[in-house]
Amino acid sequence: MGLMKQIEIRGARTHNLKNIDLDLPRDQLVVVTGLSGSGKSSLAFDTLYAEGQRRYVESLSTYARQFLSMMEKPDVDHIEGLSPAISIEQKSTSHNPRSTVGTVTEIYDYLRLLFARVGTPRCPTHGVSLEAQEVSQMVDQLMTLEEGTKLMVLAPVVTSRKGTHEKLLTQLRIDGYVRIRLNGEIIELDEAPKLKKTQKHDIDVVVDRLKVRHDINVRLAESLETALNLADGIATAYLIDKGENIVFSQRLACAQCGYSVAELEPRLFSFNNPVGACPSCDGLGVQSTFDPDKVVVDQELSLGGGAIRSWNRQNHYYFNLLTALADYYGFDTEKPFKKLSKKVQKIILYGSGEEILPFHYPGRAGTVQTREHSFEGILPNMQRRYHETDSGAVRDELAKYLSTHACEACAGTRLREEARHVYIDEVTLPVVAKMSIEKAYDFFGSLEFTGWRQAIALKIQKEIGERLGFLVNVGLNYLTLERSADTLSGGEAQRIRLASQIGAGLVGVMYVLDEPSIGLHQRDNERLLKTLTRLRDLGNTVIVVEHDEDAIRLADYVIDMGPGAGVHGGHVIAKGKPKQIMKSPHSLTGQYLSGKRKIHVPNQRAQVNSERMLTVTGACGNNLHHVSVEIPLGLFTCITGVSGSGKSTLINETLYPLAARKLNGATIINPAPYESVSGLEYLDKVVAIDQSPIGRTPRSNPATYTGIFTAVRDLFSGTAEARSRGYKPGRFSFNVKGGRCEACQGDGVIRVEMHFLPDVYVSCDVCHGKRYNRETLEVRYKGKNIHEALDLTVEDACEFFSVVPSIARKAQTLLDVGLGYIKLGQSATTLSGGEAQRVKLAKELSRRDTGQTLYILDEPTTGLHFYDIEHLLDVLSRLKERGNSIVVIEHNLDVIKTADWIVDLGPEGGDGGGRIIAAGTPEDVAKVPGSYTGQFLVGMLN
Repeated sequence: MGLMKQIEIRGARTHNLKNIDLDLPRDQLVVVTGLSGSGKSSLAFDTLYAEGQRRYVESLSTYARQFLSMMEKPDVDHIEGLSPAISIEQKSTSHNPRSTVGTVTEIYDYLRLLFARVGTPRCPTHGVSLEAQEVSQMVDQLMTLEEGTKLMVLAPVVTSRKGTHEKLLTQLRIDGYVRIRLNGEIIELDEAPKLKKTQKHDIDVVVDRLKVRHDINVRLAESLETALNLADGIATAYLIDKGENIVFSQRLACAQCGYSVAELEPRLFSFNNPVGACPSCDGLGVQSTFDPDKVVVDQELSLGGGAIRSWNRQNHYYFNLLTALADYYGFDTEKPFKKLSKKVQKIILYGSGEEILPFHYPGRAGTVQTREHSFEGILPNMQRRYHETDSGAVRDELAKYLSTHACEACAGTRLREEARHVYIDEVTLPVVAKMSIEKAYDFFGSLEFTGWRQAIALKIQKEIGERLGFLVNVGLNYLTLERSADTLSGGEAQRIRLASQIGAGLVGVMYVLDEPSIGLHQRDNERLLKTLTRLRDLGNTVIVVEHDEDAIRLADYVIDMGPGAGVHGGHVIAKGKPKQIMKSPHSLTGQYLSGKRKIHVPNQRAQVNSERMLTVTGACGNNLHHVSVEIPLGLFTCITGVSGSGKSTLINETLYPLAARKLNGATIINPAPYESVSGLEYLDKVVAIDQSPIGRTPRSNPATYTGIFTAVRDLFSGTAEARSRGYKPGRFSFNVKGGRCEACQGDGVIRVEMHFLPDVYVSCDVCHGKRYNRETLEVRYKGKNIHEALDLTVEDACEFFSVVPSIARKAQTLLDVGLGYIKLGQSATTLSGGEAQRVKLAKELSRRDTGQTLYILDEPTTGLHFYDIEHLLDVLSRLKERGNSIVVIEHNLDVIKTADWIVDLGPEGGDGGGRIIAAGTPEDVAKVPGSYTGQFLVGMLN
């Protein structure tokens, strides 16, 4: 029997799916669309991907299975025609500071190989190419050392290699060697411990120990020759008193100064390996130090008044030290910190050095003891406590005052000196890592080798070029290979994975993608869609959850979920080719595609008041080129531009931190460099609403985040039954002892470890998943207990709590932002990024504002259908009508066309961006020929 032509789904009931039956074509591009919360992800990820992955993993051995996380088995009668499944989601690639774009895409591995095989090492001092050293040169170099210098001649036989190395150690004993240096420590060979095979080890054989004298030339030469033979041409002279190593190589050394390196290996170019990592920063490229600007919280205050937190007069111990310091140096602790002399400020922060002064400490029975010592300094004191403390809370508190800066030793390149001075065509690996992907693509496209190098480099160069090309095609040409993976947006991380999958060239796989167009300008959309069709043309089934109009129109097959969200969704409203969807009378998506419904351009734009402008001048963080921007207050402003043009740097890293410091009193976040700001006097607070989760544990939910839970607990504790039992609001919390079920500690489920299978969560058999004990559940309000109240959808809660203003107002704002379908007690971990952002928006909406708030939103349309976007625009319009200012970073043209004002950055991403291309109303921007956003607006405004 041949392969099935379709995927058959029967009786799918995962989450809110209503027992759906569906046939999907295989080896086609299938787009799943519909309202936010209508069941798209439940169908694509939690049913199709979960079952495809589960079947594949179950075919593996029990040993292999324990290393793989398995998804929950979907609630479905049967699925036929599935292929092995790969999901590409919006989750950030990695929070590991060692992960970069280069390492995640494996391009860096090929670069390491290329530089190790065809790179030319040079002397960092003289810039000359390194050549092999003769034994006589090594002897001459050591004979220049001071007479009497004690040294050991070592043979590095094992360098950072895993294993027990038993055979080697036995052979060394047979050969008559007595001592070795094991992992940096000199020991007798007979006393060598048994080595762990899972750990990396360094073993150097001690060939000779001697002092530098005029008559040791012959002995030294023989010892070096022995070491070189033992360690394949490498020998080390260890200067005992200084603890320094001088490495010699029969292969590569500088003729002028004797600087030498071992034979080039790929691991020399890895910042994740001790052989290649910069020893000062351990390959991180950055170092953290306590920042005086963060430690001194307010220069206007005195030391006694709290200029430096925890060192004011409330903390007697530390303030006594400052008082003694003031008496000795003659300054006033009640004088504003900024008025103290620079010398005094330096002593307070960095210490008195070697200068000794008297300090008075309280003794027993009211006595005072005087001790003389230097003053440590506040910053060194914090540094010491940070490294010595065992308390996580103390470390977290101190970490707030740390700032990271590029490592001075390696200038942020992460690599040790030897790796930084290996060249290909006058370019080093750190220089390549700093190039944008587009520049690197051009560089490797034009790079030519000759002779033996050409034969070695050809295949490696081809692999690098192809991978860079895939990244360019998914619109990531502006990223650099050294960019840290934890700074990538969800959309960027997803497109990197997409590029990697195309590079893998797999066939017969089912790919499931979650909104790959997120964070992508309309200009780059076409390239992304070509990438998806290429994945399909390789012979794969590509299932995409998407709201982008171009993607829906390009699809081979479309499934429209609905009709509503949550309990009102879970049905297939329409399916078929895009034209069939457009003809369907019940499909909301079809109505927007056919133009029957649309998001209208406002008839009249709000007028800009030129006297009420928020102005930032000279912004130059990341790729910004001394940008000066004017944002009209009281209006709806869109910040636009292609990916990587500098939108986030300007708004999230410059405007928000500086406004938060001035308006909200924030001290921890430092804005990116800028010259000046004006217009903040018209505002009283700033609120940033992003897509980060509202909580990272299942205990967080919309009710706890918005404050509804507090009001609900107060309500239940005020009932006659609760009062008669003496129950306080805390009784109705599942986070503390008292009212919660102690068998599951208020989780409602108990985790059962299954070892070779995924952990199983079973409903608690004491509370049956209700989280509270029986006594607490006996208290009712309008016939419902606390568990049933939290199980209400927002829509039902608005009606149920309609007579309780403190709850009704907050529930209504959740309904207004289109979240009527989520439950009050729904776990925060089950909310999408778009839903989390709207919960935050609802929380801000429910607050009584003064009409002078600056709201900053980063791509609020993520995960939203055309219909949801209309809702969102209504909410933002209400905020604006109250006099507030709204700044939105956005790519969605339906949002951009409705803005009062646009600031368009570009023209390109990365180094080619960072400038303001156009600013004005959408109509003004549409007339600017150099603006990509303007070009696409023309069609939207007509």
